Amino acid sequence: MPAEMLEVRNLSAGYGPTHIIENLSFSLEAGRKLAILGRNGMGKTTLLATLAGQTRRYGGTIRLGEKEITERSSAARANAGLGYVPQTRDVFPSLSVEENLLVGLKDRPKEAVSEAYDMFPRLKERRRNLGNQLSGGEQQMLSTARSILGQPSVLLLDEPLEGLAPVICEELMAAFSRLAEGRLMTIVLVEQRIQSALDFADQVIILERGRIAWQGTAPDLARDQHTIDRLLGIGHL
Repeated sequence: MPAEMLEVRNLSAGYGPTHIIENLSFSLEAGRKLAILGRNGMGKTTLLATLAGQTRRYGGTIRLGEKEITERSSAARANAGLGYVPQTRDVFPSLSVEENLLVGLKDRPKEAVSEAYDMFPRLKERRRNLGNQLSGGEQQMLSTARSILGQPSVLLLDEPLEGLAPVICEELMAAFSRLAEGRLMTIVLVEQRIQSALDFADQVIILERGRIAWQGTAPDLARDQHTIDRLLGIGHL
């Protein structure tokens, strides 16, 4: 399905009685790329999990294109076009690479698995290996490819580069960029590697204690060293 707009209004959510994100509002045009930045513990992962329907929502709305998905289950959101690649990757350890990919096809023909192999040739080489026999980078490729095979209109990526070697990071970011170039998907990226995120994204949001502390374009943030120091605390890029 084609890329769709993502619209969030006054969203508050958390776990049990604990509020993690408070009154968040933003919109992302179809085919655009948004980076969610912030120090650890500021609500980035909770935001993506909330969009995917995996937390307790206290208020607010979520729209995917023309569809209101606020009250839908995680499975229903996925069927509506929301793809989610969690930080935990969640590959099936006892299934082969190819069997993991077949799970992501939904109603598409088995031959569509070749799209994953075109994107990540390394997976084709390991297609008969089990999920628990893969390196961290290969598991990330598998988790990402499995989600993409479902042809989501909006793709959520939670720290896909965490703990990976630089060469694998470059391979993954190149794949994400190819997806975005044709505006086939709207992409929301949570990432600690700030430069990689800024090189990739059109728009940026910085979270501070579960609220939006800054939002604007990636080039504007790259030029704003004061904001980088104040909200991200990483020094010069």
